[in-house]
Amino acid sequence: MAGYMRLRQICLVAPHLEPVVSDIAAIMGLSVCYRDGNVAKYGLANALLPVDTILLEVVAPTQPGTAAGRFIDKTGGRGGYMAIFCCNDPDERGKHANAMGVRTANVVTHAPYHGVQLHPRDCRAAFIEFNHTDGSDDVLGPYPPAGPEWQKSIRKDVTQALLGVEMQSPDPQGLAEHWGKIIGVAVTKDASGSPELKLPNCSFSFVKGPADLMTGLTFRVNDAAKVRDAAKAKGCEVSGDGFELCGVTFRLAA
Repeated sequence: MAGYMRLRQICLVAPHLEPVVSDIAAIMGLSVCYRDGNVAKYGLANALLPVDTILLEVVAPTQPGTAAGRFIDKTGGRGGYMAIFCCNDPDERGKHANAMGVRTANVVTHAPYHGVQLHPRDCRAAFIEFNHTDGSDDVLGPYPPAGPEWQKSIRKDVTQALLGVEMQSPDPQGLAEHWGKIIGVAVTKDASGSPELKLPNCSFSFVKGPADLMTGLTFRVNDAAKVRDAAKAKGCEVSGDGFELCGVTFRLAA
């Protein structure tokens, strides 16, 4: 099952979009590129902010009984909601996951985009989605979920890149191997000896914690102290190299 596999999007969930989206934009120096009307049929509202070529999405339930609402209730609002990967054949990846006992939760087709979402209970920790957009093998090419001109909203004056995603589990090695099998990436070790899945544009590290959750995002920023001050000014809980926002820890690296 060769071919490329890149992180395309990280989705966080909040009880309401505001003030979370404007806080992320203000603290991290990011701009909203799109709000997708298509998610309304799932009882959701969203906003996407590009971090270089990876999209950071926030979704919020707009009615009772949504999967996002159930996720907030189950986790107490802690943890990222979805990791979205672009690859050359989402259906093939979906079939491979099904053969492992990981069910398909949803298939989304808005040509030229096609996505396969896997069941979060089977993935553990978060939803996994695989998608492909015809004609967008260039990372700066079209990506319909982010709107027609998402590239114009990329800003680098504060935040340069999303470097890493932290996953927690009572069994970090087991979760890393499970995700590695689903996405087709071998487990290696990071600098601290934790299990890691390394993609061309981002890495996932797996650490010990009380539950299977996506708990942190690491960003390369131009001035970490300035970003921490901005987070403090917005009332975020700041500690060490990061701050808490939208259910995850935003970590800052130089």
